[in-house]
Amino acid sequence: MLTGSPQVEAVITGAGGVLQGMKPGTIVIDCSTAVPASTQRMAQAVEAVGGRFLDTPMTRTPKEAAEGRLNLLVGGDAALLEECRPLLSCFAENVTHAGPVGAGHSMKLLHNFVSLGFITLLSEAAACAAHHGVAPDVFIDVLGKGGGGGAALERVRPYLMSRDVSGLRFSVANACKDLGYYNTMATEAGSDTAVAAAVQATLDRANREAPQALMPELSDIMAKHRQR
Repeated sequence: MLTGSPQVEAVITGAGGVLQGMKPGTIVIDCSTAVPASTQRMAQAVEAVGGRFLDTPMTRTPKEAAEGRLNLLVGGDAALLEECRPLLSCFAENVTHAGPVGAGHSMKLLHNFVSLGFITLLSEAAACAAHHGVAPDVFIDVLGKGGGGGAALERVRPYLMSRDVSGLRFSVANACKDLGYYNTMATEAGSDTAVAAAVQATLDRANREAPQALMPELSDIMAKHRQR
């Protein structure tokens, strides 16, 4: 479980890396968030020396991690997943087979684009609401009863109400990395990236202005733009 593709590649194929001491039959399980094309290359390198490979990125928050209730999105051979399921179930509540190698990381990037995109949109709306005198409790209540309800709203609710970041301890810097990976994946596939590019640009700006910020704080960072 590493920060991203460069770190995974260094650990697997770099000097003194996993491949140099790996025994045939060894299973490599990559829980990182990574670019699928890199994941496929790493799987091929592992398999070339007799190993086996699963990409198993996770979703949910540190709270569920502490409770052993993460979601895992698995790419790789279905039979290998079943062999590893008892291990994965030690720290995951839901284990989903997404498809062949790389599909787990593809689904993770899709998930994070959608979830982080929702939070970015909500944060911009919350900043606008504050400028127009709409109280946070009214903002949350109306969205929750209509089309704005869901997991994203619940994760930013504590911060909008009382500046409590515990609902989503995920950094803006990590969000920038994940959106960058998503945009890379989508561009390589020839998919439209207009919305994703806008989300990434917003997060990149916020990260420059507040490098240590967590995602729930995004609304306050956006609110400061109007004050300048």
